[in-house]
Amino acid sequence: MVIYSSPNDRLPLFAITLSSALPWPISYRCIQCYFAGVNQGQLESVLPPVPEPCSHMPASCNNCWREYPQSLYPNWTPEQVRKSKIDKAIKQYRRDVRCVIHQVDVDENGLFAVPEDGRIESDDSLLEDTWIRIVNNKAPIANRVRALFIENMSGPVLQMLGAKYNIEPFFFSSSLNWIPSRYQEQVMPGDGDHITLCLIFLRSVPDGSATSMSAVSPYPAAQVEGNVRGNGNVNGAASTPFHGSPSTSTLREDYELSLLADQMIDTQAPLVLKSNRRLLVLDLLSVHLIRRAQGSVIISYHADKDLPTTTAPYLHERIQFAGQSVYWQKIFQTSPDPTFVLLTFMWHALYSWDEALENLYTHICSLESHVITTSEMTLTQELHAIRAHHLHYASLLNDFRKTVTFIRNTENPALERLSDEERKANASLLSRECENLLTEIARLEKARKMQDSRLKNVMNLVFSSVNIIDSRRMQKMTEAAAKDSAAVRLHLPATWTDLKFELT
Repeated sequence: MVIYSSPNDRLPLFAITLSSALPWPISYRCIQCYFAGVNQGQLESVLPPVPEPCSHMPASCNNCWREYPQSLYPNWTPEQVRKSKIDKAIKQYRRDVRCVIHQVDVDENGLFAVPEDGRIESDDSLLEDTWIRIVNNKAPIANRVRALFIENMSGPVLQMLGAKYNIEPFFFSSSLNWIPSRYQEQVMPGDGDHITLCLIFLRSVPDGSATSMSAVSPYPAAQVEGNVRGNGNVNGAASTPFHGSPSTSTLREDYELSLLADQMIDTQAPLVLKSNRRLLVLDLLSVHLIRRAQGSVIISYHADKDLPTTTAPYLHERIQFAGQSVYWQKIFQTSPDPTFVLLTFMWHALYSWDEALENLYTHICSLESHVITTSEMTLTQELHAIRAHHLHYASLLNDFRKTVTFIRNTENPALERLSDEERKANASLLSRECENLLTEIARLEKARKMQDSRLKNVMNLVFSSVNIIDSRRMQKMTEAAAKDSAAVRLHLPATWTDLKFELT
């Protein structure tokens, strides 16, 4: 999502938010192309468009997962599956590493623990065993929520999870394409529903994490990137000083200009903070929550890219550690709503935002002190690049706020079994915790606006410094011109001038 190997790999800047409410899975610019893959037999069939779910019994199942998503969602034609990149994820996955499902359970007492069979590992040689373990993966009766964190998701595991938990393909398509999404589906009063959340947030990583990243610029100067990397520098971060021939220094300067140009054009690329050697990159939080009266499930997708995104083991550990908090322990003990476990995922994104904006503020302060002593062109370009990213961050924070508001306003149908008093208490508790998140998001928005004002101030200072320097240069040029005119001045005798005026 953040970095690309070629311009064709970049995501569209304006993409429709994927949702099960859309009448067609994928939108096309050409209507004829859209309907070219429609199965006429499906249109003429008298059978209902929603097939009966499989019982997954060995006698009748016959590995139904191999036909997902068409087995459960026949409106997803092969062309639409290909367009949404689900087909690519199913067929073109990494076979050199195993897919691992990390699990953590939350019981009715609010205690977090890893089950005995806490890891499910899968590769192409273990597909049958993996399917059996996923189908039979049932939490204890006293279990409230089971969270699954998918590391290196393979195509077969994607199909198995989709078939087992009846997951709308929109969850996978929005996750694979990094499209922000939030929607509720399969609402069953008194029983439960499905919630999908895909959220893009900001994260700060050390510049050493960029060893495998490459930001492509449309400018010719970007061709020096490979040469710069060969000299030991990573993505423009000043981790290794440039020494040697003048050509190397020229490459360094050209690469810095290319990096700044690329940052201004592509706000999805990482923002380099040279002063503290950090990178601000975009990260993905993709969660599918299946809320039930008993035995809810959370599925966390993690991007299978060579990028410094949040990994499945890391988030698995973070969520498990959140269960050790006394504050949250009391909440989990008080309410049976699995939505509160989902809120801990939101807090992970909030902490990442907080750290990233703090590092950005430190870098802006460094630029303020640096701009007083210099008026370099690259510094001006860097300020413009940061402001371009700032505008993008504003939209991401707004999307974050909408996601939390969606969680607060989407009631859990499974709680209808509770008494009115218990439901009101749960709604009040959920509203309070969501308000805490919204308050923190508002604080981040204020911090971002303050930083934007500081950036404007620094840019005005740069322009003022340039104007002062230009004024001094013009003054010197004027003085030099005056001296030159004085040197060539012609002095005529007074009697000659008097005679000339008398004649006229």
